[in-house]
Amino acid sequence: MTIATSTAPATAQRTTTTSRGRLMALGRAEMTLLARNRSAVVVALLVPSAMVMAMKSTFEQVDLGGTGLTVAGAALTGGIGTVLIQAVYMNMVSAYVARREDLVLKRLRTGEVSDSEILTGTALPSAALALAQSALIIVTGAAFFGLTAPQRPELLLAGLLLAVVLLTLLAAATSIVTRTVQTSQLTTLPLFLVSMMGSGLFVSLEIFPDPLASACEFLPLTGVMTLIRSGWLGVNEGTDVLGAALTGLVWTALAVFAVQRWFRWDPRR
Repeated sequence: MTIATSTAPATAQRTTTTSRGRLMALGRAEMTLLARNRSAVVVALLVPSAMVMAMKSTFEQVDLGGTGLTVAGAALTGGIGTVLIQAVYMNMVSAYVARREDLVLKRLRTGEVSDSEILTGTALPSAALALAQSALIIVTGAAFFGLTAPQRPELLLAGLLLAVVLLTLLAAATSIVTRTVQTSQLTTLPLFLVSMMGSGLFVSLEIFPDPLASACEFLPLTGVMTLIRSGWLGVNEGTDVLGAALTGLVWTALAVFAVQRWFRWDPRR
């Protein structure tokens, strides 16, 4: 007597992850690498504070009458811009170049993680650091510099988030023309200097002649800095908040196009 046995086909179980899980995993890995890079941490934490003090001394020598700004307000909002540039833009250019040259980006693309998740996950620690420092500057301004709490929190938050997204994309775009981590110190200088002088970080646009101030309004960071300043200190008469937001969005769209078209995933040889 034979007993018939039936065997059910074995089903292979495949482990899948969610987009959020992949982003968190990439973010944790990048946070570990960032913590090990002591020079990057020192620059991100100490340089903005030094820049705030330098800007405060500079603004004390400038006549801000009629601009609606105080020395403390101008210096601290400029400090937020400096934090964003240092912690997000300059740090992320080095990070993208280093991961590219070490073949990390190329290996990540062989898995299920998407290109946008790779770029976003790599930027999460720097973005979190920049937002935390910005919040600290705002609290410090209210506690020790006599500034008020944010007048328009929604504008301030929109400006900060748009700045983080824009600077991350600009960092990815700048990495296209950056051959090594060492040369990133040179390729990031143009945007840094232009933004410091022309986007209201180091010199308030209100003191410029009207034609020059109008031209500076179209620079990459001018729009987001206008949103940040208006959200914290209040919207001054004549401030075009909608135009500032549109400028930031246009630059973001241009950066997205550049990254999609030219971003390099393989090492430069």
